[in-house]
Amino acid sequence: MGVTRLKRKDRRNKTFSRLEVQGLKLATNIELGSRSAEPKKSQLVKNNEAIAKALGK
Repeated sequence: MGVTRLKRKDRRNKTFSRLEVQGLKLATNIELGSRSAEPKKSQLVKNNEAIAKALGK
């Protein structure tokens, strides 16, 4: 059986769904005290600190 090309709409949906999943993975909130806590040197932690500082918190 030959390989079929996805139609443009399906290729776009595939790409967007992949990016959406990637975004959701990055946006998950990590509970304090959990074993999967963010490392202190993590870019996410640095970003959150910078945002908190900018907002004056």
